[in-house]
Amino acid sequence: MTLAGWTLIALFIALCVAITKPMGLWLFALYEGRATPLTRVLGPVERGFYRLAGVDPAREQTWRQYALALLLFQLVTTLATYALLRLQAHLPLNPRGLPGLSPDLAMNTAISFVTNTNWQAYAGEATLSNLSQMLALVPHNFLSAASGIAVAFALFRGFARTQTPFIGNVWADLTRITLYLLLPLAVIYALVLVAGGVPQTFASTVDATTLEGAQQTLVLGPVASQEAIKMVGTNGGGFFNANSAHPYENPTALINFVQMLSIFAIGVGLTWCFGKAVGNPRQGWAILAAMLILFAGGVAVVYSAESVGNPLLHQAGLAGANLEGKELRFGMAASALFATVTTAASCGAVNAMHDSFTPLGGLIPLFNIELGEVVVGGVGSGIYGFLLFALLAVFIAGLMVGRTPEYVGKKIEAREVKLAVLAIVVLPLCILGGTALASVLPAGLAGPLNHGPHGFSEILYAFTSATGNNGSAFGGISANTPFYNGLLAVAMWIGRFFMIVPVLAIAGSLAGKRVIPASAGSFPTTGPLWVGLLVAVILIVGGLTFLPALALGPIAEYRAMLAGTLF
Repeated sequence: MTLAGWTLIALFIALCVAITKPMGLWLFALYEGRATPLTRVLGPVERGFYRLAGVDPAREQTWRQYALALLLFQLVTTLATYALLRLQAHLPLNPRGLPGLSPDLAMNTAISFVTNTNWQAYAGEATLSNLSQMLALVPHNFLSAASGIAVAFALFRGFARTQTPFIGNVWADLTRITLYLLLPLAVIYALVLVAGGVPQTFASTVDATTLEGAQQTLVLGPVASQEAIKMVGTNGGGFFNANSAHPYENPTALINFVQMLSIFAIGVGLTWCFGKAVGNPRQGWAILAAMLILFAGGVAVVYSAESVGNPLLHQAGLAGANLEGKELRFGMAASALFATVTTAASCGAVNAMHDSFTPLGGLIPLFNIELGEVVVGGVGSGIYGFLLFALLAVFIAGLMVGRTPEYVGKKIEAREVKLAVLAIVVLPLCILGGTALASVLPAGLAGPLNHGPHGFSEILYAFTSATGNNGSAFGGISANTPFYNGLLAVAMWIGRFFMIVPVLAIAGSLAGKRVIPASAGSFPTTGPLWVGLLVAVILIVGGLTFLPALALGPIAEYRAMLAGTLF
């Protein structure tokens, strides 16, 4: 650990706070449906989409209509993506003549990108053509991110509106978010990446001579455009198998820092947008404070654990930090920070091999995902996942003071609490259930490349990442098999949409209620006490749920490491 490393982490957190309000203002304009500086240019495009689809953007929907339209849209795009991947060999922009994907891999990949998971059981440069990268995958980087933000907007309206059955129009939300937020950000960001050394070309390969004089063929492609929305939309799917550790995706330390900031940018902005939507920006700042407390604690553990290194190697005379699986051009602090950011934000991009982290260093990325996308989280999914825990926390607070719980002016009753619990239990059911199956079936046990608790952690991480729609992996598991492709695809679908539907149901329920003015008996939800309660509820629920599984994996591996046991 160094002063420079801690300074980098502190600077990152400070810049996240600094961009919260500017990004929140941009998001709030979209939430309200107001004109933006880009409306003059993109307004005709927006109206053209509505005419083409026969959509009236002013006609709002109930939560059931909103949910049904969103689910049908996702189903249709999943089938279209599956067809493109299967037919890849017969489509243009395939200069290396790559074959179509197998049925199980095509299904897994299609569901992965539709659900904003971007789990990749393949090497991108060796499996996908340029057309598949651009037409089958990149659109989902926009649409899945827009879907998450749209659901967040619907939930905000549930809190902000009074005695109405309507929570917005999903087609208007998706169109405006894509046109006025994600697309402009991605275009500007892609140009920054190109200036920083990321390729953007239709060229297939380039030949290079190594320092030793050997010839090497390097794969190229339209990388910058995919990299931009991959980060901004917290998608995480890499053009290359090495993801953001590859110099063509992440060429310099400066670009690495910009990528980390871009992963958090929309997530932190949505906290301020929520506070503004409910008429009290302090509500948003309180949520952001709780998120950053969890994040800061996590990155401190990872940085400390990786800097201390492995005592077994120290005994063998190899003193120093744990550098295995890390890019030396980024260093220890930037690698630890990136690992925490990408799992705290449900992004899944990686600039280091999580499988090579120390037991405690690998535990934090795993636990970040298991907390349910609440440590900033994915675009949209982070804030609505956090608000589920906020409902539980205010319900507990209401029991403490002996009155019906209220949150931002809405009475929280049995229906909202039941729906919140229903959405929250989706993660442990899928994560622990899938891990249990894979840990006892021969097809599941054939996947891990390591023995002992670390092999168990590889299985646990795979199902955690899939269900949590993160997409990163420990890396030491062979997941491109019919067993894992099928089971992880189911986990990704359930983890995404079995949470979205209860969230929209909560939005509809809250929108139908009247706003209750705060009184002397109301529990304050903006101060340090509230922030502490939020953090405690999240950690207790996550700890009680996943502690037994973590004890069998990274915690057992840590104890074995201290005892000198090898597997």
